[in-house]
Amino acid sequence: MIEDFPMQQIINEDGEIVDADALNDISTEKVKSFYYKMLCARMLDKKCVNLQRQGKIGTYVPYEGQEAAQIGSAVALEEGDWIFPTYRDHAATLTFGHSMRNLLLNWRGRPEGNVPPEGVNIFPPGIPIASQLLHATGAAWAEKKHGSDRVSLVYFGDGATSEGDFHEALNFGSVFNIPTIFFNQNNGYAISVPMERQMKTKTIAQKGLAYDMDCLRIDGNDVLAVFAATKASVDRARANQGPTLIEAVTWRYGAHTTADDASKYRDQNESETRRETTDPLLRVQRYLQTQNTWNEDWLKTIEEEITDEIETAIAEMEAYPEPDLRQLFDYVYDRPTWTIQEQVNQHLAVQGEE
Repeated sequence: MIEDFPMQQIINEDGEIVDADALNDISTEKVKSFYYKMLCARMLDKKCVNLQRQGKIGTYVPYEGQEAAQIGSAVALEEGDWIFPTYRDHAATLTFGHSMRNLLLNWRGRPEGNVPPEGVNIFPPGIPIASQLLHATGAAWAEKKHGSDRVSLVYFGDGATSEGDFHEALNFGSVFNIPTIFFNQNNGYAISVPMERQMKTKTIAQKGLAYDMDCLRIDGNDVLAVFAATKASVDRARANQGPTLIEAVTWRYGAHTTADDASKYRDQNESETRRETTDPLLRVQRYLQTQNTWNEDWLKTIEEEITDEIETAIAEMEAYPEPDLRQLFDYVYDRPTWTIQEQVNQHLAVQGEE
């Protein structure tokens, strides 16, 4: 079955063109814009890990290595479309228009961090695994019933395909021809569980066959292939041709979260090898070098721009008022029960407040 779902690429690990026809519609300037966005996402991700180690934000969920999958797909959407992220998809939401300050506030415990700019349709990150697939299907169905041509794109990992929500969303989307792109980032592990312990199928893409929907498998570290495949799927959805399941095969370098130790269940030497082979940023750099359009001065300039943007966002985050932990209790019930009130009182006593 795996031979029925070949890995789609446009440029390979060495930066060489393997599908010239697919590249025709992607200009050099667009490729450079992809690189800029991926570099920004990577620099922010590394900074967030450092901020967590310094105690300035809480437990953090890194994504380094998955930049191409997230950014190539998010760029394929248009204004008014919907994104339904997991807790790991800040590169996608940043690309789609989220505020960097608010992304940081989220990891600092501020509910404002989940609020996108006005008019930007980004759903709060799905924490329960796979729940966001149903939300994305419902939102796209509502758009369709309103006569709109807006689509939804939902992100999920390989572990989410073991949840009933995954199958329910794909079935509903298929039956009602709903304009949703189900975008799987297959990192090979659901926390510590490797793919072969989760499923008998050799690919995730083939699961779409059961629902008679378009399904494909792409190199998730090739930002151009991700963009082209997602754009084609978005165009089909917008033309009322139904949903698509995309499996983007990728690799995350770091652990599941900053509270996790990936070396306990995965050979981290593979991550170091992949940094020199399949890395999404290195691949674009090599491609631009083959086209004689890579410039070290340009790289230095954009690194400085991105650093300034990140530092500004961090300063805004740190200037924001500290979260009031009492809000944790405010929305559990319409009226606090005595058990909740008892917890509030205990909290206030610990904080030295009345």
